[in-house]
Amino acid sequence: MDWLETQWRARPWWMNIIFAFCLYMTFIYMPFDFLVKPLYLPISAAEEVWFGITLHGWAAKVTEPLHWIIYGALAYGFWTMHPRMWPWAGVYCAQIMIAMLVWNLLDPRGGGWVAGLIAAAFFAIPTVALLRARDRFQGQEASTAEPA
Repeated sequence: MDWLETQWRARPWWMNIIFAFCLYMTFIYMPFDFLVKPLYLPISAAEEVWFGITLHGWAAKVTEPLHWIIYGALAYGFWTMHPRMWPWAGVYCAQIMIAMLVWNLLDPRGGGWVAGLIAAAFFAIPTVALLRARDRFQGQEASTAEPA
């Protein structure tokens, strides 16, 4: 339990939520999406969203490993609090913010301008927080970090 508490204290609570999400995507969702989904869904049902544009079928399946690599790199970066995480974690979050707006405008399932602006505003919060957190990324592994 001490190790877990040390991990929790190594970064602010909001960054721990992002870190937990990256761990979930790296170790649970992306392996399921890439390795299990093809077994019970046709490839034509595969979807991946890049920059707000939805890819379908083989285009989606081929790009899935890139998402897996990105989430893995983010998880590792948050775990070690690597200095290179700044500004790239914030830049990736800004890309998601823009993609949420674009997706809501272009995809038939999107909600239009209002939904896009609400989603973008939601992702603006962690984007700004990450871009302002330069001093948090000092390159210490969480296991040796001082409590915040």
